[in-house]
Amino acid sequence: MNTESRQESPQESRHESRHESRITELEIKASFMEDTVEQLNEVIVRQQRQIELLARELSEQRDRMPEGGPGQASLRDELPPHY
Repeated sequence: MNTESRQESPQESRHESRHESRITELEIKASFMEDTVEQLNEVIVRQQRQIELLARELSEQRDRMPEGGPGQASLRDELPPHY
């Protein structure tokens, strides 16, 4: 085994420095992407809750609708008396 420590050449040192810099850039980008994914996930969860609420409200509205459906009564019958 060679026990002598090998010194890096200036070219090798620059090459390693570029690799470290590139790794740091990639780590930063990955961190931002993780944050973005988390934010998007929160939006999706919030939108799903809104969809479920709207679906329940729509179902309730349908339940309140007269048996004959909305076409049963004329819109003129629903006008307030001042018209």
